[in-house]
Amino acid sequence: MRTTTVLHENDRTIFIRSETISACNTVRTDRTGDRMTPQQRLAALLDLVSERGTVTVADVERALGVSGATVRRDLTTLAEQGLVTRTHGGATARGSGYELPLQYKAARQASAKVAIADAVACLVRPGDAVGLNGGTTTTEVARRLGRDDALRPADGAPGVTVVTNALNIAYELSVREHVKIVVTGGVPRRQSYELVGPMVTASLQDVALDLAVLGVDGLSGRFGATTVHEGEAQASRDLAAVARRVVVAADATKIGRGTFARILPLSAVDVLVTDRPVDDETAHALEAAEVETVVAPAP
Repeated sequence: MRTTTVLHENDRTIFIRSETISACNTVRTDRTGDRMTPQQRLAALLDLVSERGTVTVADVERALGVSGATVRRDLTTLAEQGLVTRTHGGATARGSGYELPLQYKAARQASAKVAIADAVACLVRPGDAVGLNGGTTTTEVARRLGRDDALRPADGAPGVTVVTNALNIAYELSVREHVKIVVTGGVPRRQSYELVGPMVTASLQDVALDLAVLGVDGLSGRFGATTVHEGEAQASRDLAAVARRVVVAADATKIGRGTFARILPLSAVDVLVTDRPVDDETAHALEAAEVETVVAPAP
C-alpha cells in the first residue's frame, strides 16, 4: 500500500507536501502564467458578475486588467449564452440558483483541483475499482489516474476499473489501455454531462467499488455533501452506496457551503481531500463525524 509523508498532523487532518504527491507518479500540467486563457478570463468574469450582481465595463477592466474592447466582447459572448444579462455599459447576474456549464467551471480553482486530484490518486491502489461522479474536480482525478504509471500492470491487464456516470470522463479515459471503463445507464444532463435517473441506480446494483470519489458543490457540518441538482445527488448516492470508502474531493470554495440537493451526511464520508485547512466550525464537524481530512496545497 502506498504511503504519504505527513508534513503536519493535527487530530484527523493530514497536510501533504507537494513533493510527496509528486512521488506518487504525478504528472503535472503547468497552469500558471502572466495571462489568462480566454476560458479562464470568461470564468473570472462570471465570478465577478456573480459576486457583485452588477458590473460596468470599467469595473471589469480594473479587476481583470483587460481592455474595454475585450470586456465588451466577453460580456456579449456570455449574454448570448444566457449566462448574464447585458446592460448599457455592463451586465447583471442571472438568478443565484443558475448552474454554470461545466466548461466554465473548469477554469475555476484550476491549480487547486490538480493538487486535489494528485492527492486522491495516492489513495488508489492497482486493481482497485473506483467510482467517479461528474464535475471538474473528478475530471481532474480521472486524468490523473489515466496518467499514473503505478496503475499500469506489466501483464497488460487493467490496472484500475473506473465506474462513472459522467460521459466526458468515460470519453477521456477510453484511450487509456490500463483503465477499464464502466459507464452507468441514465439520461444525460447537458450542463454537466452526467447521466441521471433510475437507470443509474439499476446499473449499479451488482457493482462493488473500493472507492467512490465524489465531487460536490458544497460541504458543511449541517448539510453534509451537497450539489445543485437532485438527479446528480441521487446518482452520487448510488455510487457511494456500493463503495467500501467514500472520498469527497472539494476545493476550499466549496467548504462550509450548502447547496440545493443533499448527497450524503458527513457521517457517510470517510475522507475529505481539499486544498486548504478548513474553518474551525467545519473542522469540529468533520472530527465529530470521524472524517479524515487530507490537505493538498496547490503549488
